[in-house]
Amino acid sequence: MSEHRRKPPQPQGGGRAATRRGQSGPSSGRRAAPRGATGSLSDSYGSDSYEPDGAESSYGSRAEARRAAQRGGGRRRVADNGPGSRQGGSAGPGRGRGRATAPGKKRLIDYPRFGKDGWRRWMPSWKLVSGLCIGFVGSLVVVAGVGYAMVSVPNVADTATAQNNVYYWSDGSQMVATGGETNRQIINLSQIPKAMQYAVISQENKTFYTDSGIDPKGIARAVLNMASGGQTQGGSTITQQYVKNARLDDQSQTVTRKFKEIFISIKVGATVKKDDIMAGYLNSAYYGRNAYGIQAAARAYFNKDAIKLDPGECAFLAAMLKGATYYDPAGGVTYDTTATADANSKRALRQMQDTLDKMVEYGHLDPKVRAQYTRMPDWKNPRSNTQLGGQVGYLVDLANSYLVTHSDETGITQKKLTQGGYSIRTTFDKNKVKALQAAVSKVQKASIKPKERPETDTHVQFGGASVDPATGAIKAIYGGEDATKHFTDNADTTGAQVGSTFKPFVLAAAMKWGVRDPKGLASQAQDERTIPSPKSLFSGQNKLKIKEYNGEVWKNEKGEEWLQTNDGNASYGAAPKYQIDLREAMRESVNSAFVQLGMDVGLDKVKESAMDAGLLESSLTGTSFPSFSIGISDPSAIRMAGAYATFAASGQQRSPYSVQSVTSKDGPVYTHKVKSEEAFTPAVADNVTDVLKTVVEKGTGTNAQLPGRDVAGKTGTTDGNKSAWFVGYTPQLSTSITMFRYDDDETKKNRTFLEMYGTGGQKKIHGASFPAQIWHDYMAEALKGEEAEKFPTPEPIGEVVNAAPSPSPTPSATESEEASPSPTPSETLTSPSPSASETCRFTRLCNNGNGGNNGGTTDAGTTDGGTTDGGVTSSPTATDTADTSRGNANGNGGIFGGSTG
Repeated sequence: MSEHRRKPPQPQGGGRAATRRGQSGPSSGRRAAPRGATGSLSDSYGSDSYEPDGAESSYGSRAEARRAAQRGGGRRRVADNGPGSRQGGSAGPGRGRGRATAPGKKRLIDYPRFGKDGWRRWMPSWKLVSGLCIGFVGSLVVVAGVGYAMVSVPNVADTATAQNNVYYWSDGSQMVATGGETNRQIINLSQIPKAMQYAVISQENKTFYTDSGIDPKGIARAVLNMASGGQTQGGSTITQQYVKNARLDDQSQTVTRKFKEIFISIKVGATVKKDDIMAGYLNSAYYGRNAYGIQAAARAYFNKDAIKLDPGECAFLAAMLKGATYYDPAGGVTYDTTATADANSKRALRQMQDTLDKMVEYGHLDPKVRAQYTRMPDWKNPRSNTQLGGQVGYLVDLANSYLVTHSDETGITQKKLTQGGYSIRTTFDKNKVKALQAAVSKVQKASIKPKERPETDTHVQFGGASVDPATGAIKAIYGGEDATKHFTDNADTTGAQVGSTFKPFVLAAAMKWGVRDPKGLASQAQDERTIPSPKSLFSGQNKLKIKEYNGEVWKNEKGEEWLQTNDGNASYGAAPKYQIDLREAMRESVNSAFVQLGMDVGLDKVKESAMDAGLLESSLTGTSFPSFSIGISDPSAIRMAGAYATFAASGQQRSPYSVQSVTSKDGPVYTHKVKSEEAFTPAVADNVTDVLKTVVEKGTGTNAQLPGRDVAGKTGTTDGNKSAWFVGYTPQLSTSITMFRYDDDETKKNRTFLEMYGTGGQKKIHGASFPAQIWHDYMAEALKGEEAEKFPTPEPIGEVVNAAPSPSPTPSATESEEASPSPTPSETLTSPSPSASETCRFTRLCNNGNGGNNGGTTDAGTTDGGTTDGGVTSSPTATDTADTSRGNANGNGGIFGGSTG
């Protein structure tokens, strides 16, 4: 560096610098020289770098000075009490201030990081992060390798097995061994149509031939869901489903099992040919109807070998893999009201069409061929096991339904039940079941002659159920002629309306809660009620104008009034008031009295009363219409028997059940415990029973009399003469019998209930005719040998309530067939009718437009001559019409000589 740029040398004499240099002794090298002694260019910049005692720092260049400044050295840090400062001691000879102390002993994992301050101390180094990642991945590889080596490829034939379930009568004798046996026949892939293979590929796993056998995303989702306690999920690829099907010996829903299946799926995907996986899957999958594998499924649904299946049938069976409970068009799953035959058929057809469309989309089916399959294939009735013929099939179905429906108590799911191995002791009494079947067969053989009267006697159906009031145990049912020929259980939900057998629930509601404003005063508060006694008076007038509890005329949303007709258009009671007491109204099944009583009590209370007795809310329809009180609902025969059993048990409600206990090879699985709830007080229930005794003693139910026994019961017939009922009980047994005409051809759509005018050679079928006869014959046999018991003497209840006088007299019963004059335009009255959705839960069971056939009538009466047994009246028209009762004013006469109503 040139001389003229050097700073002149500084004096070496005095000052603290000289003192320090004198104390520290001479040093060698450039750093020992005083600042400016070298004439360095850096001296000319005056960097303010000084030693702690005031001496200048000695740096060899501007770069050194800059680095020193960045390290925090210099005059501005003179007060720091750190290593190298005057306060903290010298950093040693030749050391500048601010230098860190020597690092400590090195650690294997430097965390928290040594020598770092603040957040940097807790930020792991890249070495630590990369090391952990490598270690984790390496561990997974080791675990996967070990797991892969330990698992083996499953064999469907060796592992997918099941056992029988054995069903027993209530006395412990064996009924049947069935329901869990494996129905499978393994076939080669060459015997499985290509259309079937492509159907499941298109619907389940379109990348089957190219994937590794697992779906990582699906696996992660399933594992996390199970680990968090959520709903379990299965494998999403065909390979995973095949592995799951082949491991029926271990179906536990655990993360451990899921991981094991993952390893097996990986190994299967890597070692087994795709065609073999496909064959294994189709041979192991469950298609419903206890059919495992495609060959068994082809036989169960189409009664043919798998190789003969066409593309439409293949797509149909692929839909069954989604869950036959909700896709089998035969329906019949009684524990789930959403799995009806109609609902299942719609789901199956929709799924089948979707599969065919995807087959075309993915190039597996020619569009022209696909166009041939737009309708449901011609499937067969599911019943083929002769062991399940007669009533046994219905009994087994009912027991199975109970176990699955109450799986939270029984611990038995549908999957476990299918696996079998259970000993199931039912509540069914073998002798009572035989007696009920014999009673129905007797009427069928003697009176129902479809060959002689094809227009009236075809499609006649009977159903029945018998319940023990003391426990709720179902002792017998009649589901149909034969479970292998008629699949629908007529003892269970059928859609047949119950008519006047619903009236006891109205009476019970009145005695439990009371009637509102019995004098018809609008000023009275709604919550002020009076309990009516059976002697309370109500109008028996035909074509009665129905009123609200406060006396206002009831009108629907269109402003239409309701005129209620009686059976045969007959009025009861002396003119002009036509008042009768509730006992007589029940005995003669007078519609007008009970419709008005229901309005006075409140239809919400009537509904609550029916549910308290044991009817299901799902079976109650039209609950906001006056006709609700006279039976437009459609409970099952089992539920009706159970609800009347509540009256027989003095108000103690016990839900019907069909299984006493279940055991397996490991011991007891489930034992039923009888649970009772007080639906009504003994005073209410026993008074209802006393009124219903009158019906049998000298009313519409005289055909049900059992000499020497107390019997209470009620008849019922519905609109259009489409169903007839008798429900009755003794202290020991409650039984319901239903009769209807119903086209049970499963291949037809929009099937309907048919009229029973002329059926059995009678002008009109009433509850007092064939149903009461069957009830009588069965009960006489079922109670043979049992001591006759008496009903409790009822306590006096309530007070006499006088109904408001009829606004205007109408013709007496003898004059009722004369046509009434037409109202003026301003008086045009129509009776409101519940909508189709409210009156019929099963569209396929309803007549076209039948939703409007469940209300009252206009002032002209009904097109079918009113109702029988106080059942649902016909749909009215906007103007008067002449009576077209077909000469049925004699009511329940017929060959049994019963009274009207």
